[in-house]
Amino acid sequence: MLNWSITFFIMAVIAAVFGFAGLAGTFAEIAKFLAILFVVLFVATLIYSIVTGRRPVPPPL
Repeated sequence: MLNWSITFFIMAVIAAVFGFAGLAGTFAEIAKFLAILFVVLFVATLIYSIVTGRRPVPPPL
């Protein structure tokens, strides 16, 4: 999820350089939303592991 946030941030910077202000703003908002979502999920997982005393099972690759 953090990779998507970084990707949208880079796309926003590139769009801003080329003068697509509306598109750059949209990409920046998406990147900000994904970054906040990543932090919230990280904190929730951290609290879960502290409260239960066990680690969450990672999804299979």
